Amino acid sequence: MATGKNPLFDTATTLGKILLFLGVSAICGVLVAGLLVPAAAVSGSTASGSIQFFDTLPAELKVDPPSQSTTILASDGSVIANLYAENRTRVSLDQMSPYIKNAVIAIEDSRFYEHGGVDTTGILRALVSTARGNKQGASTITQQYVNNVINSSLEAEGKGDEVLLNGVNKGVGDKLREMKLAIALEKKFTKEQILEGYLNIVFFNRDAYGIEAASKFFFSTTAKNLTLPQAALLAGVVNSPSYYDPITHPDNAKVRRDLVLKAMLTQGKIKQADYDAAVATPVTTKVTQPRQGCPYSPTAPYFCDYVLHLLLNNPAYGADAAERERKIFRGGLTIKTTLDPKAQSVAQAQVDASAGANPDKWGAALVSVQPGTGKIISMAQNTVWFPAQGKFDQNANFNVDVQDAKGNDLNGLGGFQPGSTMKPFTFAEWLNEGNSMSTMLNGTVRRYPQDFPWKNTCPTPTDGWYDSTNGTKDLQNADEDHYKYMSVLDGLANSINTITFATAARVDLCGIQKIVDAVGIHEGLPAAGDPNPKVPMTRLSSLIGARQTAPLTMASAFATFANNGKYCEPIAIASVTDTTGAKLPAQTTNCRDAVTPEVAHGVAYAMQEVLNRGSGSLIRPRISTRTSFPIAAKTGTNDNNSSTWVAGYTSGLATATWFGDPLGNQQRAGQNVTINGNFYKGIDGYMIAGPQFSNYMAQVAPAYGTEPFPDPPSSMLSAPAPPRSYTPTTRSTAPANDGNNNNNGKKGQSSDPTPDPSPSKSSKK
Repeated sequence: MATGKNPLFDTATTLGKILLFLGVSAICGVLVAGLLVPAAAVSGSTASGSIQFFDTLPAELKVDPPSQSTTILASDGSVIANLYAENRTRVSLDQMSPYIKNAVIAIEDSRFYEHGGVDTTGILRALVSTARGNKQGASTITQQYVNNVINSSLEAEGKGDEVLLNGVNKGVGDKLREMKLAIALEKKFTKEQILEGYLNIVFFNRDAYGIEAASKFFFSTTAKNLTLPQAALLAGVVNSPSYYDPITHPDNAKVRRDLVLKAMLTQGKIKQADYDAAVATPVTTKVTQPRQGCPYSPTAPYFCDYVLHLLLNNPAYGADAAERERKIFRGGLTIKTTLDPKAQSVAQAQVDASAGANPDKWGAALVSVQPGTGKIISMAQNTVWFPAQGKFDQNANFNVDVQDAKGNDLNGLGGFQPGSTMKPFTFAEWLNEGNSMSTMLNGTVRRYPQDFPWKNTCPTPTDGWYDSTNGTKDLQNADEDHYKYMSVLDGLANSINTITFATAARVDLCGIQKIVDAVGIHEGLPAAGDPNPKVPMTRLSSLIGARQTAPLTMASAFATFANNGKYCEPIAIASVTDTTGAKLPAQTTNCRDAVTPEVAHGVAYAMQEVLNRGSGSLIRPRISTRTSFPIAAKTGTNDNNSSTWVAGYTSGLATATWFGDPLGNQQRAGQNVTINGNFYKGIDGYMIAGPQFSNYMAQVAPAYGTEPFPDPPSSMLSAPAPPRSYTPTTRSTAPANDGNNNNNGKKGQSSDPTPDPSPSKSSKK
């Protein structure tokens, strides 16, 4: 702890100067005795007492690596962002210019290679100078290193208020402790190790700790490539970083630089010609301002923030939040992620293009994962982190949940109503119960009263009804042309609400629930006591997407069908290493069986038809005007067109795209609006989210594999299925409604209408 200043030792007075001289002389005697004379050999009581006093001071200094920047990398090793409490990059002595080593020694400690940690000659010289009224420092480089190490440790422990500064709050006891630690340090480390440590820890600027960071900040170069004038200037800054700052005080910096150069010349470290050329060089800087943190990431700020939250929530990185933050921001970690920068660039371009100038702040988001691994390949949204003129600023992540499963913050918005992108899971249960997708169902049924005999083996009761005779609306389709009999396959391909309900009426709602749970679908907004509540499929409006889910959740769920029915949890962190190369806990692939391979193949077959001839036929991705590849997808739109989607996959990549209202309660209607110069009577999934999806997949999916999907068992087809021909369809863009004022599905007219058989009760069970 710092000690108070005694007036007797006030160097502003003559008496103080004399007493200081005598006091420091005594200290030097103690140091010499402690260094050179073993206590057992001393017979004089005074000398013995002095040594005993010195021996009581601590002699061990724990030299931990100084705080270093953490780097978050993409999968190819490119930098996404740097995180730090102190901007520092440690480099070895051989990666530093000889000029900086010689300059620092010349100006800070010319006898560095001659003393043993404490320079008694320098102390006496400084003492005499101070007594004459010219204050002069006497700390050796080793002592300065000790002081920096102590202060760095205090900062790392969150004890910044205990930091000791030379000449400010450092008392005699503190100075003695520093001296003894310096002596001990010299016995433990070589001069080169001490000099390397010092140059890596010393403070140059609030944005530059250590010589490498200082070189980058002031001159946009490396420590190894510093010129003589640059090195001399930085060596001079150390004495008083604020006063000798070459940016704010270039004249002061030049005076100090030239003083360093003079010292180097006098000590024979440079020649006269080098000196003359250096002092003639004007003080100029070429600043590279460090961009600290995820918001400054030029490629993936929101993905970076998601990764950061995963680490801050991981107890393997510290017992509490403060300890984890110190580990991440001071530990010099290298975090390699799953992000593909090429895919990310395409994703960002697509979401940025969706709303154009976007004065009305519509939101766009896209995220993709790799089936079989869960690796997040891209994550983008059409906002900027900080307010900027003409930009939509938002720091919440559109693609992820508000909290993780343990209730830890993820900085996510919590998702959006997925609309008809939920319909494939009812279709999957239909197949799972042994039914054929060619079965004809009655799509004319629009009323499902309170007493409708739903099959539900779950303990949660069935909730909701559609009945205009009992206070709600009847079930709605997008247009009047599809209230008719059609196959379950055609119902999904054309996103017909009445066929989805007719399908659900003949299966166990609990079976749908189990599939939805198995593929990882949950609500993105926390509920009381549950940060990731289940989407309740026994609540009828959930069948057509009334509950908010995050795009990452939907992409991972759809990836299950591409992965033969195995669901893989999304992961973002491939590896983490510390400064020694030791590996720290990262994320690993964690997959489980969700649906049978046969069901997955059947769903893929059906969702290919969505793009071949159904509600997504206008957005089928194509590599060229004639060339496409096997791909499955489902469109989705909510009740008031404020949330529109496309989610789909190839054999190697699953993607969810969203466009809509991200503000407030997300209920601004996407009807009769002009976006990016185009008027929309009602925004539909295929209109804006659709091109995001198709353009992105056309450019990115081939790199991850576009193999044909396996055919489903013939029993799932039963009758010849419609041909997979690319037939653009005429579609309605009218807004949809459902009985609970919730999501309605993707719409469109079938290009292959099925004849209506005689009415039957087959739609009820």
